[in-house]
Amino acid sequence: MTTKDERLSFLEEMKDVRRIKKPNRAEVQTPRDLTPGHMERQRSAVATPVKDRNPLTSDIVEPLKSHDILSWQRPGVQHGVFRKLRLGQYPIEARLDLHRMTVEEARREVFSFIGDCVRYGLRSVIILHGKGERNPDGIAQLKSYVAKWLPELEDVLAFHSAQKHHGGTGAVYVMVRKSERDKQNNRERHGSR
Repeated sequence: MTTKDERLSFLEEMKDVRRIKKPNRAEVQTPRDLTPGHMERQRSAVATPVKDRNPLTSDIVEPLKSHDILSWQRPGVQHGVFRKLRLGQYPIEARLDLHRMTVEEARREVFSFIGDCVRYGLRSVIILHGKGERNPDGIAQLKSYVAKWLPELEDVLAFHSAQKHHGGTGAVYVMVRKSERDKQNNRERHGSR
C-alpha cells in the first residue's frame, strides 16, 4: 500500500505530463499500389510454367493383374545379387506404402523416395503398391505403373516382387545404386581407383 504522502508526491511529479494524441502503433497495412516490380514478378510467374523434374511418365501402361510377378534387372547386376534380392535376403532399409494414393501422388512419392534412398545411402528398400484385388476390372493399377516407373529411374538397379511374408505380389523389393559418396568411401577403404 502506498501512503498519502507517496501519492501526493507522485501526482506532483506527474502534473506536467500530457496525454499523447497519436496512438503509439506501427503502420501494418500494406500499400495497395502495385509497383512495377510487383507487376513484372506477377507476369513472369504466370507466363513461366513450372518445370516438372520428375521423369516418370503417367502415360498408358500395360495392365498387370494382382498375381503377376514383377522382375527386372539392369545389365551388369550380378546373378547372385539379384537372386538374394528376389529371395528377400537383403535387410529392408526403408519402405514406401502407396496404398490409397492416386497415380499422380504415387508418381511423385516413388520419384522422391528413390532419390532419398540414394541420398541417405539406402540400398535395399521395399515399395508396397497393393495387389488391386478390389478393383472391379481386376487390374492392379499402381502395380502396373510402378513396374513401368522403376526401370525409368537410373538409380534403380533391379526390382522383384516380394516374398509372401513381405506382401507377396502386392509389394516389390528394389535395389538402389550407391551414392557417389558411398562409392568414394568404398574406393578409399579398399584402395582401388
